[in-house]
Amino acid sequence: MSEFLFVYGSLRADSGSPMAQMLAEVAVYQGHAVMSGRLYEVAGYPGAVESADPAETVHGELYRIVDPSVLLAILDQYEECSAEFAAPQEYIRKRLTVRLAGGSLLRAWCYVYQWEVEGLQRIVSGDYLGYR
Repeated sequence: MSEFLFVYGSLRADSGSPMAQMLAEVAVYQGHAVMSGRLYEVAGYPGAVESADPAETVHGELYRIVDPSVLLAILDQYEECSAEFAAPQEYIRKRLTVRLAGGSLLRAWCYVYQWEVEGLQRIVSGDYLGYR
């Protein structure tokens, strides 16, 4: 069974980050996708939180993970959510339902922001690359 990853910020292909380049080399791009959530500007990077409102969406990209154990360990370090980082970590990796451009739904790993969002700038469009 394939594992998938939904990314919405610095891991997106057009973000220009070295980690996005690495992701493109070790995972297979599947297309544009959205998750139900709200997006915030944290401190030069985004944080997505889940929402029960289907009208609130976060735009991103979906990748099929070729070697989940290796890639997710690398990304857990990058997102500082592995066990070696003090709790509570800023992000948590969890499986969410995402919607592809054609309307199909699937489960994908995503790094969800878990600190307080009060006082943060909401990115109403849900698209971090369009916001920057």
